[in-house]
Amino acid sequence: MAERGGRLPVKKTYKLFIGGGFPRSESGRTYEAEGQNVARASRKDVRDSVRAARGALPKWAGMTAYNRGQILYRIAEVCESRAAELADELRRQGVAAVEARKEINAVIDRWVYYAGWSDKYAQVVGSVNPVAGPYYNFTVPEPTGVVGVVAPEEPSLLGFVSRIAPALVGGNTVVVIPSESRPLAAITMGEVFQTSDVPGGVVNIVSGLKSELVPWLASHMDVNAVDATGVASEALPALQKAAAENVKRIVRFDADGIGWDDMRLSQSPYAIYDFQEMKTVWHPIGM
Repeated sequence: MAERGGRLPVKKTYKLFIGGGFPRSESGRTYEAEGQNVARASRKDVRDSVRAARGALPKWAGMTAYNRGQILYRIAEVCESRAAELADELRRQGVAAVEARKEINAVIDRWVYYAGWSDKYAQVVGSVNPVAGPYYNFTVPEPTGVVGVVAPEEPSLLGFVSRIAPALVGGNTVVVIPSESRPLAAITMGEVFQTSDVPGGVVNIVSGLKSELVPWLASHMDVNAVDATGVASEALPALQKAAAENVKRIVRFDADGIGWDDMRLSQSPYAIYDFQEMKTVWHPIGM
């Protein structure tokens, strides 16, 4: 509908977020969600996202934990400055204004929470092991690699952030399938990542139909782990079978009966540990 003066409003185009850029789906397909046309990713888009995530992994994993924490905190800062816009995206999907602002506040707090754990979780899950000999023996966490994340349908933004933040702070890169029915706020987060010092390829967002995208993500041989929180129970066996081809780790957070904004239940340093490999190192005592 034209505004006063005959001007037509410019509608936002909801694209994918791959390698730090905003491409359309290679097939050119879209689907309707929340009254908007949203890019419908294809198998090739998933492959491109995994390639971008793999390419970004050495730099991201090689950063100091403190530096990764700074970047996650920067994401929180940008979310704070764009809180009204993100809340508008949530209201498009029928969330009341008060609840939308509450969810955005929880999103910001979740980024701050995991940013604070960046240089501390290793002390919680790692250890100095007792050995009989003139050696030190350390067990330290290392990132698993490329993590595929299937975000829950609701809450579309807080659930999305709650599952990718622990993977990111631990040095992993991610390929995320956001909520299928309510993806707009999650897609807009791509703009936040692009302006928050996050290196291109660390986060990749491929919107579309989960029935199409999840099998390709689960079976991709260059994906090391899958967060299946947003996968329906009846679809889980097929995902597990596909993931077994290269022994992917499967993590699934059971959100039934909890509030995603409950800080006691929906965030934990052990969520970071879910996407870590434990490495044991021996070192002689003395020179």
